[in-house]
Amino acid sequence: MQKIVIATNNAGKLREIREILGDRFEILSLNDVGLKIDVEETGATFAENALIKARAVFDLCGIPALADDSGLEVDALGGAPGVYSARYAGGHGDDGANNALLLENMRAASDRSCRFVSAVVLYRGADDYLTAYGATYGTLLYAPDGNNGFGYDPLFFSKDLGKSFGRASQEEKNSVSHRYRALTNLEEQLCE
Repeated sequence: MQKIVIATNNAGKLREIREILGDRFEILSLNDVGLKIDVEETGATFAENALIKARAVFDLCGIPALADDSGLEVDALGGAPGVYSARYAGGHGDDGANNALLLENMRAASDRSCRFVSAVVLYRGADDYLTAYGATYGTLLYAPDGNNGFGYDPLFFSKDLGKSFGRASQEEKNSVSHRYRALTNLEEQLCE
């Protein structure tokens, strides 16, 4: 089974990738390979950020690296928070502050359509990488609903599931999520 390192410090993301791809690859965390790295996301798109992270991890450990960059795009905000989803309120990964700011910015909005978007990159060396995309559509709730998931999950009402990701089980979310769809697209590319 091929080893891949997941280029993330986000425990929720790592868990989801392991659950989705775990039967195809031996999934290693940054800790498993002795890396303590936080790669700066300087790209203008999810795909650029995923490539930056995957390349940085591969260059440090020499093992194929998979990176995901993903976030929430809200139509009424012109696609924001977008690539800034994890640091929307300033600090990186402060879910409570990010959710509060998003709700405040959407207070007067009637169009609540939004989507989670994911770009994943499997980097195996210079000029040897694959990029895959996935999206899942829904509406932004007026208040958090449920305690499952992470990030904006409690605010995202999934059209596929008919409930918020905050109320969905991990298995339900993984069956329709943007990350699942991007990773499925990556697996299809690997089989070509």
